[in-house]
Amino acid sequence: MNDARHTTDLDVKTDSTYCLETQGLGKQYKNYKALSGLNLHVPRGAIYGLVGQNGAGKTTLLRLLCGLQTPTMGTYTLYGIPHTSPAIHEVRKRMGAVVETPALLPGMTARENLEQQYRILGIPSLAGMEELLTLVGLADTGKKKVRAFSLGMRQRLGIALALCGNPDLLLLDEPVNGLDPQGIIEIRELILQLNRDRHITVVISSHILDELSRLATHYGFIHHGTMLKEITARELEAACRKCVRLTVTSTSALSRVCDGLGLDCEIINDQQADLYGDVNITKLTLALARENCEIRSFHEHDESLENYYMNLVGGDRHA
Repeated sequence: MNDARHTTDLDVKTDSTYCLETQGLGKQYKNYKALSGLNLHVPRGAIYGLVGQNGAGKTTLLRLLCGLQTPTMGTYTLYGIPHTSPAIHEVRKRMGAVVETPALLPGMTARENLEQQYRILGIPSLAGMEELLTLVGLADTGKKKVRAFSLGMRQRLGIALALCGNPDLLLLDEPVNGLDPQGIIEIRELILQLNRDRHITVVISSHILDELSRLATHYGFIHHGTMLKEITARELEAACRKCVRLTVTSTSALSRVCDGLGLDCEIINDQQADLYGDVNITKLTLALARENCEIRSFHEHDESLENYYMNLVGGDRHA
C-alpha cells in the first residue's frame, strides 16, 4: 500500500494518483453550514474510510460528489475533471454510488431491478447482469420480490445497481448500518473483493469504526463539516500501536537498555517513557537491574481507532 503524499496545492491538482479530490468544498442550507472548506484526496485503488459522527457532513459530501446537490463554495474533481466542466457528466459515469438507502423497486425481483437500471443507463445488452447477481450473492433469489429481502440482501442489491456500467469508483454511505453480524461480513467481503479483483476505488462513509478498520487503506476524519485529518492505514496503525508506559529511576539507562534489546522507546521526561511493540517485561527488568535502574510502575496502553478519533475531535461526543 502506498502512503498518501503531502503535496502543494499545485501538485494536488495535477497528481494523477488521485481519482477524487475536493478543494475548499462547502455546502450551506440557509443558516446551517453542512460542509466548510473541506479538502479530500482519494488515491486510485484505495478503500477510503470517511469517518465522522452522524451530522458530520459525510452524506452531504457524497451527495455533492454524485451531482445530487451543488456546492455553495469550493470545487471538486473526478479523475482531474473539475465539477464545473461540462465533461463532468461524462466522467461521472465512471462512478457508482449508494447514498443513504438503495433506490430499489420493491415489487420487482433482483434481476428485474438490474434490468431496469440497465435501461436507465442506456446499456443495450444485458450481458454481465448474471455475473453481477452472482458477485453480490443474489443469483439464486429467482422470483422473490425485493420487498421480501433482508436488509443485507437489499444492501447487496444496491451495490449491484451501483456496479451497473462497470464503474471504477464506488461511493458507499454507511453500507453496514443496521445489518446483523452475517450481513456485515458479507458486505465487507464484497467490498474487499471489488477492490482486490476489479481494482475499484471505494469510498465508505461510516461511524462504525471497528468495522471500518478491517477495510480501509486510507482515512479522512470529518467533524462539523471540515476535514480534520487524512491518514493512511499504515500511519494510523503506527499511531494506535500497542504501548507500555514505564516510570523508572533513570530514562537514560532505559534508553541504553532499549537500544540493546532492539525496543522502540520514546522518552517523555526524566522518569517516564513509552515502549512500543511486544515488550518482555521480565527480560527488560533484568537488563535494567544490571544498569542499576528500577521500574517504579508500568501500564499497557493500546489506543483504538475510536480513541484516536475522539482525541482528534477533542472528546466532543455529541457533535
